[in-house]
Amino acid sequence: MHSADGFVAIRDINPISETHLLVLPERHVDTFKDVAAFPDEEAARMVRFVAETAEIAGLEGYRVLVNVGATGGQTIFHLHWHVLGGRPDTERIARALEEIA
Repeated sequence: MHSADGFVAIRDINPISETHLLVLPERHVDTFKDVAAFPDEEAARMVRFVAETAEIAGLEGYRVLVNVGATGGQTIFHLHWHVLGGRPDTERIARALEEIA
């Protein structure tokens, strides 16, 4: 969908809202707990890239979510941000929450 400056944004294959994007750094970091591995400037670029991705997708209002660790719902151990816009799929969200409970 979008890439720049060491980051990539893709559409989630199992969306839980009308628009569900994933933003990932190209270099590997397991989880948000390890974000300190990024130099300050790179971390700032990542946050700007998340906001830029939402703008490119045409989202005016949206949610940004990061699942941290298995007990926090993280299933893919490569740092990624969920950008969610539009109506949430409440049934799919409920099923996902049951899976991690």
